[in-house]
Amino acid sequence: MISRRLLRRKVLHILYAFGQKEDDTLASSEKELMFSIHKSYDLYHYFFLLIIDVFRYAELKIDFGRNKNITTYDDLHPNTRFIENKVYQQLVANVPLQSYLLNQKLSWVNDADLVKNLFLAFKESLAYERYMIKSSTSYQEDVDLVIALISDVFAVSEDLISNLEEKSIYWNDDAEFMLGMVIRTIQSFREKDPGGGKLLPLFRNDEDLDFVKQLNRKVILGKKEFDELVHTFASNWEIERIAYMDVLIIDMAIAEVINFPGIPVKVTLNEYIELAKEYSTDKSSIFINGVLDKIVAHLRDENKFRKVGRGLME
Repeated sequence: MISRRLLRRKVLHILYAFGQKEDDTLASSEKELMFSIHKSYDLYHYFFLLIIDVFRYAELKIDFGRNKNITTYDDLHPNTRFIENKVYQQLVANVPLQSYLLNQKLSWVNDADLVKNLFLAFKESLAYERYMIKSSTSYQEDVDLVIALISDVFAVSEDLISNLEEKSIYWNDDAEFMLGMVIRTIQSFREKDPGGGKLLPLFRNDEDLDFVKQLNRKVILGKKEFDELVHTFASNWEIERIAYMDVLIIDMAIAEVINFPGIPVKVTLNEYIELAKEYSTDKSSIFINGVLDKIVAHLRDENKFRKVGRGLME
């Protein structure tokens, strides 16, 4: 499930922290990396729970109205279209989801105000208004409503992002990606499945698990060699004067080019230029691009890497 782009980002975070600790080891770095990745998977499930809790808030609000000492017509005859949403009911019935939430002790119980505010924000939306006036809804309309809740409310809520950042430092850059994975999962659900369908696995395959472990390891073990290449090909720059983050990004790109024959050079370079744009300045990305072009050309001339597979022969 977790894309290689996010895996590269995770490795970059861990390597940056590794460089700041004199007593860190390869084993502790790998342990921290895997913990960080599993925290992202927690967030994936945590967002599903947030969907459930927003619907539950609406359900409790209806129950409260019905049980008031003095009731109105609307209290006794509420519009239950929202809480009848089939996707909501599937998430509640999804056994793997509920087991994961229970085992990891994930809960929004201490964030009642956030859940309430997210519902109230959605209640003001056009998607909610149009949905609630329907006499009945198709399964696809139920899916579309939940996706609107994610895209129009969760994804733009500064309060939600702040809340997540306070809960875990590992979630600082994960929200957008994980919300996208939640949407992708819901779009794969089927109406006839009581639980909707399968959730996405942590890794797409064993190759991705091996990729992230090997990338972290190869950068740490080869850093001295990679830094020497940076020093050689960063014209007019002493390596001490180059931002540490920029050096790390270049080191990661070199490690990937050399050690992963199945990944095209162009893909690697594009990925790390994007990382540079995200974590460095515009000038840094231009600098990194130029240095990497020179280093890759040198490595190719020295036969330091070989790409294999269809369309990968260098």
